[in-house]
Amino acid sequence: MDADAPERPDPPDPSDPATAADAGVGARLRRMRQIFGLTQRELARRAGVTNGAISLIEQGRVSPSISSLKKILDGIPMSLAEFFTLDLTAPEDVFFTAADLTEIAFDERISFLMVGRRLKDRALQMLHETYSPGADTGEAMLRHEGEEAGVIIRGRIVVTVGDQERTLGAGEAYYFRSRIPHRFRNPFDEVCEVISANTPPSF
Repeated sequence: MDADAPERPDPPDPSDPATAADAGVGARLRRMRQIFGLTQRELARRAGVTNGAISLIEQGRVSPSISSLKKILDGIPMSLAEFFTLDLTAPEDVFFTAADLTEIAFDERISFLMVGRRLKDRALQMLHETYSPGADTGEAMLRHEGEEAGVIIRGRIVVTVGDQERTLGAGEAYYFRSRIPHRFRNPFDEVCEVISANTPPSF
């Protein structure tokens, strides 16, 4: 070996706990960067560091200090707490076919197809609602905490919110606080379809 050749550092030892920790931070940084759609160069530009520094961290070859990591995360932006606690694994299905939607209505003239199979720990409930001719949520007005909104995608529906009432057609929408008494009915001859969301989940 040429005595004048620069000495290369030994590659990281995977069995070294410190190396494993560095690799964990690097892998998590790479995943976060990809989730937010950033290249190494773009993240480096935002954070005011070199893209080589980002690359070395992601490879587990450099262990960043807390201040250095925070500076990099500011380019996403993301806090240190979010970086180390955000669950990167999808706890359940993300995509659904039409057959996967769950029917939660019991009126034969009304269909509420819910996106997702469970509501535990969810802040939002989304529905594909269908009202057959003559369908009515009932003279006893609905009322619950939260907010809801919807867009009519086919047909017409009469929406009553407090002392206001409006017939809405395709392309029109509503948004109101759900604690105001409300009602939906379809007195027309054609089916009405609505895409709606309410938060927190109330059905």
